[in-house]
Amino acid sequence: MIRVESLCKHFGGIKAVDNVSISIGKGSITGLIGPNGAGKTTLFNTIAGLYTPTSGQVFLDGEDITGLKPHQLFKRSLLRTFQIAHEFSRLSVTENLMMVPGDQSGEGLVNALFRRERVEQEEQAIHDRALEVIDFLNLGRVANELAGNLSGGQKKLLELGRVMMVDAKIVFLDEVGAGVNRTLLKEIGDAIIKLNQEKNYTFCMIEHDMDFIGRMCDPVICMAAGTVLAEGSAEEIKNNEEVIEAYLGHGLRNKGIRAGTGAAS
Repeated sequence: MIRVESLCKHFGGIKAVDNVSISIGKGSITGLIGPNGAGKTTLFNTIAGLYTPTSGQVFLDGEDITGLKPHQLFKRSLLRTFQIAHEFSRLSVTENLMMVPGDQSGEGLVNALFRRERVEQEEQAIHDRALEVIDFLNLGRVANELAGNLSGGQKKLLELGRVMMVDAKIVFLDEVGAGVNRTLLKEIGDAIIKLNQEKNYTFCMIEHDMDFIGRMCDPVICMAAGTVLAEGSAEEIKNNEEVIEAYLGHGLRNKGIRAGTGAAS
């Protein structure tokens, strides 16, 4: 689905992403882990068009998408969420979902004035789709609540819902579990797995919770200092000496993520 070849993103003398080559298989849930400052979010931002790469290439289904802007990638069904949810806080949950589909007829002045029936039919279809998404994510109890009043976990579910309002090929999730209680995190994980298995969504997620990564992801890629350090199953990564050292440093190699989730949580 995604192929990254020798990708670099430098900020002056800082090599935030340095010669990274990875592949994300169609239909997979790929995990991306690494200590703070490893370059994970910069890699996401460069793939997703927020940053222009210094060098290297990104391919989506074989098409070179290097340097395309987020709105161009949106039309190619590549989407991403953020560590801090970007909801429209003064719109309801349903309205937030209805905002997502692009090129809506009602956005044009001529249609809004003279083609009201067409606009109303389209809005009804979008509204019906939003209700389906709300039902899928068990958000019915807050469907009419202002999005700004939701809990952190509910906002993350809403972010997933906005992804569902279009036919996404691949979704990049940036720390979907950050600040989320364990109950809602399980709900989010269940929704991601359901989208993956039933609707064939491809996901790549940055996450620090190794228990969550272990439940969700195969393969897992570990970055450190802007480069790819290791790749394998969650269990292989948890027991990789270089990964443990990257998280904990010398002298603590036997106490960290192998024994639990300490280094990655």
